Amino acid sequence: MDKKIAILGAGNLGTSLAKGLLASEQCTVADMILTDKRGHRINYLTEKGFTVTDNNVDAVEKSRILIMSIKPQQFESLVQEIKEHIKPHHIVLSTITGVTLKEIESAIGKVPIFRIMPNTALAICESMTCIASKNTHAEHQELVISMFNKMGSTLEISEDMMGAATVVGACGIAFALRFMRAMSQGGIEIGFNSEMSQLITAQTVKGAARLILETNNHPEREIDKVTTPQGITISGLNEMEHQGLSSAVIRGLITSFTKLEHLMEKESRNK
Repeated sequence: MDKKIAILGAGNLGTSLAKGLLASEQCTVADMILTDKRGHRINYLTEKGFTVTDNNVDAVEKSRILIMSIKPQQFESLVQEIKEHIKPHHIVLSTITGVTLKEIESAIGKVPIFRIMPNTALAICESMTCIASKNTHAEHQELVISMFNKMGSTLEISEDMMGAATVVGACGIAFALRFMRAMSQGGIEIGFNSEMSQLITAQTVKGAARLILETNNHPEREIDKVTTPQGITISGLNEMEHQGLSSAVIRGLITSFTKLEHLMEKESRNK
């Protein structure tokens, strides 16, 4: 990629994005500028070889692609700092939960804007990234979608589904990892040491995910292949369901989604 990229906000997600851009060989550290206001974070990232500054304006002026990767409560202060320096040639991407395309446009002007919802697997080029956009042309779409396809998979969605994408795709990393932790702990309970149990769990979950991605089969179809009559697999599955596995996962997703909606409503009332 021959366009300078500024990642405004070098927290966990912003740093994962920077690592993913490098891992996918789309750019070098010389093609990126990361910003952060925290001294310890600047020192840490500088030691890792990144170009880091606390000057958002300088980063904006030196870049074409601007990626706002900050917390929602930091949005107003960031746009106040940079809005006068955003020009027609800029392409703006936002990972900010709950801040709409319309709100971004009102704050910074009519430039190509993308809302993106990736997850931290960007760092290893295995993210699921959902994308919505405004004021964009085919060349902008191709540039951004190509960028994130090289760091995993992308899906263009309507903006009203961005909240759901946040819960399933971004929060979903934590939900999947919590399941893996439980499975690994169970493996220790029945005899493996922690390293062996974690390895078996991780590879098994990776295999399950690839089965669905590559066959496009419904999970139950793959489950049927390993559940024999009176077998040990169906006994374990039934016990997990008796203990509320599926309902707990669904309730957790709905709880996260409901809280996100409440936070967005609160934010809207405060404006």
